[in-house]
Amino acid sequence: LTAGIDWQRFGGRAWNRFTADGREEPIVDQTEDEIAGYADFRQSLGRLTVDAGVRIDHHTRTGTEWVPQAGISLRAARDGALKAMVSKGFRNPVLRELYMFGVKNPDLKPERLWNYELSWTQRLAGGSVSYGVNLFYIEGEDIIRRGRADGRNILLNQARIENWGAEADAAWRIGGGWSVNANYSWLRMEYPVPASPEHKLYAGVDFSRRRWKASTGVQYIHGLYTSVKPVAKDNFVLWNANVTFRVTRWLDLFVRGENLLAQRYEINAGFPMPKATALGGMNVNF
Repeated sequence: LTAGIDWQRFGGRAWNRFTADGREEPIVDQTEDEIAGYADFRQSLGRLTVDAGVRIDHHTRTGTEWVPQAGISLRAARDGALKAMVSKGFRNPVLRELYMFGVKNPDLKPERLWNYELSWTQRLAGGSVSYGVNLFYIEGEDIIRRGRADGRNILLNQARIENWGAEADAAWRIGGGWSVNANYSWLRMEYPVPASPEHKLYAGVDFSRRRWKASTGVQYIHGLYTSVKPVAKDNFVLWNANVTFRVTRWLDLFVRGENLLAQRYEINAGFPMPKATALGGMNVNF
């Protein structure tokens, strides 16, 4: 059993100072407090482990929020575990969203969501092979997005989230310093979310021997929403690579290449990402 309280105080004053005449224009002068109490409980019953917890959070601007969570884990096979979890999440609007700039809205409410997960993980061959599968469902409301009210742009609690999907991953330590890994995720969005892909596939290879470390991987992204109003999607393939050489105990040299296929792509509409890039450097450890 773990219990505790935490308290945060955040805020301050922001202003614009004009270089021409030194005049100051106030933006915000605001301070907020957030205090919370929480308790987490864990109990093992043979192969079954039960987790439960609750947090009560009070914010001076948005009020009180209850945040429960619960989960169970069953060791159903050798080196394998079946897990189920349900949890609530929330996010209070930050000072910028409440009080700063033209789209501010002091009447914003917290964003809220519920998350449900069911997963299976297992290790095989003495731990050299591992894999996992995860099913999830997420439902959220009062998501803060830019909208229009009274003829002007403003932040509003106007969006919803309802996502479900599956994730899978696998890894194999081959030996001789070599290992491979892969993962895949599928996301079904009832209400599209910016910068979120419907399909994401990754496969990579790692090598480590003596002073050398190297890794490379290819990621395929399909159906990424770069914009939801209007709807715009992007598909692309990214290839990255990294090599590190340990010169001494305290000095590493590295070279890294990103987007080596020079793909033209965007994560957010109107903001193109860099094409092929390469960089090198050193890490000094004390």
